[in-house]
Parts: sequence; structure tokens; C-alpha cells
Amino acid sequence: MLHPLTIDDAQKFDQRPTIEEYPGYVFMVVYGIDEILPDGPDLCEVHVIISGRWVVTIHRQPIVALASVRERFRDRPPRSPLLRVYRILDAVTATFLPMLALIDDEIDDIEDEVIGSQTTASLRRISALKRDVIEMRRVVTPMRDVFGHGAGSVLDLPGLGTDDRLYFRDLWQSVSRVSELVDSYRDLLTGTTDMYLTRIANRHADDQKQLTLIATIFLPLTFITGFFGMNFGYLTNELIDTRLSFVVFGVLLLIAATLAFIIYFRRRGWIGHHRGETAVPTRAPLGDRRNGVRASRG
Repeated sequence: MLHPLTIDDAQKFDQRPTIEEYPGYVFMVVYGIDEILPDGPDLCEVHVIISGRWVVTIHRQPIVALASVRERFRDRPPRSPLLRVYRILDAVTATFLPMLALIDDEIDDIEDEVIGSQTTASLRRISALKRDVIEMRRVVTPMRDVFGHGAGSVLDLPGLGTDDRLYFRDLWQSVSRVSELVDSYRDLLTGTTDMYLTRIANRHADDQKQLTLIATIFLPLTFITGFFGMNFGYLTNELIDTRLSFVVFGVLLLIAATLAFIIYFRRRGWIGHHRGETAVPTRAPLGDRRNGVRASRG
């Protein structure tokens, strides 16, 4: 006989992963990823009621992982009730691995993009991946605590032997590994964002430097043309009254000033020493590779 609180909780979704102990059974809330959609992981919430004689799973939509376990049980029933519980929970938690494998590949692609050429598309991809990682972390971290501290509640049920603690230890290790990967990918994405912003800032600094060099080169030219453009009799009648003076002061002096500044800038290393950057070809975005992918990270 189920407690009224269990019946009420079993009908409410969007809950935090948890485990609750009742007389003769336990109620668990766990999460998995049923499908990898173009806009992110499709988190599926599974309510599990475990007794020594039966196991009930409640979810809003069909879940491929649980359907596979059900077919396997039909062909080859588990040798113990606890093994049945383990297979169900392991199938649900293992669904995070394909998504994490895709995120790993996507982070590599984004890092190549950021190193090669920075675009707003790279920043959008980073933001989308961050949302996916944060969404998974929201459920994975509590699940690690559930499997770490709630194993005793399940193993103490009548009909489940306490000699099979290795099953739940394996579940805890798997979820802990998923949690560590999620945390590490979040840190990698944060570092990639910082690298992206740093390179954008460096590019803007280079643009400002180039504009400054151009303004510096034109500064003496403006001074020379302004000085000899003054309408004084001495200048117009004595210095720039011949064709030769026009060539010397109006053309050669401007060219000499420009060349002098260019040579000076090159010797100081301000121009002529920048490496050209080429865009690194990347693979298709994660959204184009998510559907139908079922890979596992070894």
C-alpha cells in the first residue's frame, strides 16, 4: 500500500532528484536524457518506486533506455531483484554520456574557431553549450548525492540483499564521473569565453594601433601642406614660385616624411611584424550532429 504522499509526489514532475524512504519501499526521482535535440538535451524525469518484490517507473513520455531494459528483461530476466533495480537506474544515468561526448567535440571545435577567427557565432555556440551544461548540472549534482547517501535505504528493503552494495557503488561512481565531466566542461567553456573576449580585445587594440599609426603618418603631412599653404608674400614669391620648389616642397618633402615615419615604425617593430591569422576549418555545429547520435565516452 503506497503512502498518500508517494501518490502525490509520483504525479508531480519537475522535482529535484531525491530519495524518500517509506515503510516497505523507497521513492526516487532521477533524471536522464532521452533524446539529443538541436536546441539542447531533452531531460527526462523518472520516478522510481522500489520494493523488495517489484519496481515501478513513472515518466511522462516513452524513454528509449527503459524500453531497451524492458526488452532485455523479457529475453533474460535478472537473477536478483536488486540487479533489476540496478539495470533500470544504470540505464537512466548512462544516457548523459552521449550528450557529454558531443559537448566535448563541440568545445574542441569552438576552441579552434576562437584561436583562428572570432565571430559572434562562436559566442552564441558557447552560450548555448553553457545553458546545456548548467541544465545538466542542475540534476546531476543532486543525483550524485542520492546514490551516495541513499543506497542504504534501498539495500535495507526486505528481499534485497545487503551483499550487493557494489551495484550502488558503481552507480555512484558513474554519476560522480558524469558530474565531474559536467563541471570540467563548464570550466572549459568559461575559459573559452575569456579567451574569446581577450582575443576580441586584442583585435580592437590592434585596430586602434593601426589607426594611430595612420594618424601619426598624416600629422606631418598636414603640417607641411598647412605651412606652405599659407598666403604670405615671402612663401609665394620667394620659396614656392617655381616648378622645382613645388616638386621639392609639395611632393618630395611629403614622400620623404612618409617614408621616414614608416622606416621608424618598422625599426620599432610597430608594423610589419604581425602574423597573419587564418580561419581554422571546423566541423558542423553541435545542433546539426545531435539527432540520432548515440556515442559513449570511454
